[in-house]
Amino acid sequence: MSDKIYRVDMRNLSFKIEDVPAEWMGLGGRGLTSTIVAKEVDPECHPLGPNNKMVFAPGLLSGTSAANSGRNSLGAKSPLTGGIKESNVGGTSAGIFAKLGVKALIIEGIPADDTKFYQLHVTKDKVEFIEVPELVGKDNYAVLDAMLEKYDKKVAVMSIGRPGEMKMLTANVSVKDPKGKLRSHGRGGLGAVMGSKKIKCITVDAADYKEVTIADPEKFKEASKIFTKALQENPISGEGLPAFGTNVLVNIINEAGGLPTRNFRSGNFEFAENICGETMAENIKARGGSTTHGCHAGCVIQCSQTYNDKDGNYLTSGFEYEMIWAFGANLGIKDLDQIAKIDALMDDLGVDAIETGVTLGLAVDAGILEYGDGEKAYELLAHDMATGTPIGRILGSGAYNLGKIYGLIRVPTVKGQSIPAYEPRAIKGQGVTYVTSPMGADHTAGYAVATNILNSGGYVDPLKKDGQVVLARNLQIASAAVDSTGMCIFVAFPALDDPKCLPALIDMINARFGIALTGDDVTNLGATILKTERDFNIKAGLTSADDRIPEFMKYEKLPPHNVVWDFTNEEIDEFWNF
Repeated sequence: MSDKIYRVDMRNLSFKIEDVPAEWMGLGGRGLTSTIVAKEVDPECHPLGPNNKMVFAPGLLSGTSAANSGRNSLGAKSPLTGGIKESNVGGTSAGIFAKLGVKALIIEGIPADDTKFYQLHVTKDKVEFIEVPELVGKDNYAVLDAMLEKYDKKVAVMSIGRPGEMKMLTANVSVKDPKGKLRSHGRGGLGAVMGSKKIKCITVDAADYKEVTIADPEKFKEASKIFTKALQENPISGEGLPAFGTNVLVNIINEAGGLPTRNFRSGNFEFAENICGETMAENIKARGGSTTHGCHAGCVIQCSQTYNDKDGNYLTSGFEYEMIWAFGANLGIKDLDQIAKIDALMDDLGVDAIETGVTLGLAVDAGILEYGDGEKAYELLAHDMATGTPIGRILGSGAYNLGKIYGLIRVPTVKGQSIPAYEPRAIKGQGVTYVTSPMGADHTAGYAVATNILNSGGYVDPLKKDGQVVLARNLQIASAAVDSTGMCIFVAFPALDDPKCLPALIDMINARFGIALTGDDVTNLGATILKTERDFNIKAGLTSADDRIPEFMKYEKLPPHNVVWDFTNEEIDEFWNF
């Protein structure tokens, strides 16, 4: 079975299955989504209009037995940044796409009748268009339950909640995980793009797929063993993340003075101990939850978890550092259970944890709520955002727009997208990634925290400018390549430290396809992807003036180190000289 391109046209509810063009054959994941968006989407189009496209693509190793290879990419023009966007997610969609032979699913156009929402059902030989009036106005878990019942659990499900229907810029596309819970194609407002195309959910048929073919099974198996061993023996991917989840970072980043607190006014949160990974793990163990499980099949890092309330009842899963920071330190809430309750609500609504948390932190400056008021934060989401009240619509438009509407100066966004959980003044390599990434502020685009804070791949002093631009450039090139393989970004830790890890990853790709890529080829792929994405952004109207940190970070000293953002524009612009 050879891979195919599945092309859906929502204008006339039709589909085509096409051969893969030769120039796309060696691409997957982000490399493929960004290439297709750059080739087929007018950079000047309205992101919620008929000329934007959604492109889903599994990675090069998705659907294989390779550890941690279950990531799926989604690309489009972002309604939040106005530039290109790729978002990748775990869950079950990547493996099933790959096993069906779907190289990419391209969705274009908008139905002439915009009063109806549809389910797309993707099988190995067709795409069905099903009207779903009964799901309109429902959130993700209701949609998920309906689809799992309809198809006897043999489907991947991708869906939007009410904020996605209303085309809110905080809306995600939510994806079923192996345990029947939800993961998110986060950041950039891609749920709004799906809502604009009147698609309530996409189901991918798992009942009739075939295992992917491996050109050289023995070589693949041998490389896979080496790669898995590297993941398991690394102190971060093999010990820290499985024990405490991504939330292991709260204490680490707080101690480094880089935990953004109360809308980026400090790098320390005095209640960090209340919300840290160690406290979370204690709660989970005491309440009969689970400290480790994978967000996709084949995960050996197992950094996810199931978090129960004090009575042992399920509260949420996939309770991540970014979410806990956004509603904890950033919003001044010190009650982990309250944050977990908000997390579960946001999964159901399908709104982005970082964008929504930063927006609510900024809403304190606007006088909408107070720091530490978790009940009010919950109400603003459960009532206002969920039902689309005027204030809910404003909050659902993200931090940048809220700042504009309320005349606020301290707005922590780059290219209109909220800055994540690492203070750019105190972790300067991460700040360089925020300002230069084509995606807008995005920690996963080039995780300089690894080298600035965690001593992974060497050490570059986080408080000094020296070496940060080169570090961010190298990490962004590597990340673009990794995002094309279908691998979880956390494979970066052993890849930076274990000389056997990256060669084994390349060996697996070669064995999968019967090719002979080198390390230089992979680096060139990452560099080409970045340049493709930047070229799209330039054509969309973004310039080097958009590669800038919010001005207040240049003159407000951040405690406890009392540092400012001190890069010149020329130093930042040097990033693109490669």
